[in-house]
Amino acid sequence: MKTDRLLILLLSLFAVLMSVPFLVPHLGALTLVGFVPLLCAELVASRAGKKRFFIWYFAAFLAWNLATTWWVCKATVGGGLFASFFNALQMALVFWLFTLGRKHFNGALPYIFLAAAWIAWERWYMVSAEISWPWLTLGNAFARSTRLVQWYDITGVLGGSLWIWAVNLGVFALMTALSDGRWWNWTSKGRIAFATGLSLVLVGPVVFSEVRYCNYSEKSEAGSLDVCMAQSNFDPWQKLKSVSQREQTLQVTGLFEKAMQDYDGGAVLMMLPETFTSDVWLNDPWQSPTWKTLAAMLDKYRNANLLFGASTAEAFYQASRPDVLSRKLGDSGWYISRNTAFLFDNSGRVDLCHKNKLVVGSEMTPFPKLFVPLDDKLGGVMGRSKAQGFVKNLGFNEFDGDSLVRQIPLGVPICYESVYSEYCTEYIRNGAQALCVITNDGWWGNTPGYRQHFSYSSLRAIETRRDIARCANTGISALIDQRGDSLAQTGWWEPDYLKGSINLTDYKTFFVRYGDIVGRVCTFVFLLILLSLVVRILAKLK
Repeated sequence: MKTDRLLILLLSLFAVLMSVPFLVPHLGALTLVGFVPLLCAELVASRAGKKRFFIWYFAAFLAWNLATTWWVCKATVGGGLFASFFNALQMALVFWLFTLGRKHFNGALPYIFLAAAWIAWERWYMVSAEISWPWLTLGNAFARSTRLVQWYDITGVLGGSLWIWAVNLGVFALMTALSDGRWWNWTSKGRIAFATGLSLVLVGPVVFSEVRYCNYSEKSEAGSLDVCMAQSNFDPWQKLKSVSQREQTLQVTGLFEKAMQDYDGGAVLMMLPETFTSDVWLNDPWQSPTWKTLAAMLDKYRNANLLFGASTAEAFYQASRPDVLSRKLGDSGWYISRNTAFLFDNSGRVDLCHKNKLVVGSEMTPFPKLFVPLDDKLGGVMGRSKAQGFVKNLGFNEFDGDSLVRQIPLGVPICYESVYSEYCTEYIRNGAQALCVITNDGWWGNTPGYRQHFSYSSLRAIETRRDIARCANTGISALIDQRGDSLAQTGWWEPDYLKGSINLTDYKTFFVRYGDIVGRVCTFVFLLILLSLVVRILAKLK
């Protein structure tokens, strides 16, 4: 019973230490010791011969997931519970591999295996997984402690995950060495070397980050761009029922009129959030009533471009199904749904891109060849938006009279896409001089969800060293600089507008140029040790 109480205490402490940084600003450093109670619990359970310990640490991972992302249930109860259980199960499986490794490896190798396996799993989530939920990537814990991780422009967010594991394992090694008495068996040089190494791992990144933060100068060799965004603030659950699309459109045009009263004819990017309207057909977008109203408004501002999001559809008038994700369009054909960002100006030119990173269930049916036939039998309850399949920038056109004088490439991550670290670097590799995030976070209400999502844009700003203009339906809309600081932002759940300027640059960070080296190296190390583990297990079976 004493062992059980100790395990409950340790695992509860782990869940608290890992949850708080995602919920409370400026406490990201707690994760640097957050795994120590879990590692201590595993050691206690191992020495006590505790059976079925998997259930214990799975419960701890589940508590962490539920404490930090329970708000997903505000949008979909089933989806929220599935995300928490599925994510916790994968975390537990990674930790189970570590416990298996401890039975076959000695010394530090099982712990290196654990860190490498965890980061390899996070990279798989970020890059390859059909169903992915990278919200709790360890490096995201510093999203509201950005002065600690200015070096993300070198490593990306998985560099933060590596830092967390390195410090946790170092602290745990020190604790076990002291408790077992091994510390005093080491030579004085060994103790000094270990203490110095742990101090450098703990403090070095902080000092390096602070120096970079204090000495960083905004890059703007490509100029700047004025931005004006309207935060429409319509409850996404009610907006199509209680407020007509025409009323919503007139409301935001009114916000723009207030914001643009002092318009001097210069280039300005006007922004609206993701899925602002759902009346646009890709076959002929100009026939949309919303489009016509927005185009008429834009005519008043001769050198403005308008960026807005829409739930769109493309019609196919044919008998055969054009795509596995298509749905019937009455008796006349089929249609495919998209989550689209449009950018257009007064010249008649229209640029667009479609969302790639789709939310499972509400937007996307995973493994469509397998699950779409099943979903058809259930009446089509899952989302079937089709991803674009590649990253595309949108071009802002600046005119002098009728002459095009400049086109500014802008990366436009749509909502959930801004959570994916290396994915966002593709915009920069393709030439984006700034990032414009459009999102609708109102599905979750006044919960930690919208604050967490907002803070992740700061990490993308650091990784890419790009200014970010973020327009959200219900907040938080903001202008974020290249150090990840919010220069101006709106409140939550109120119609508002925001004006400012973003810097433009062609500079490419180390992370943009070379990608996620930390994730790739950890994946290689994980596979190498996993292969060795399999060989050892098979050798013992013979």
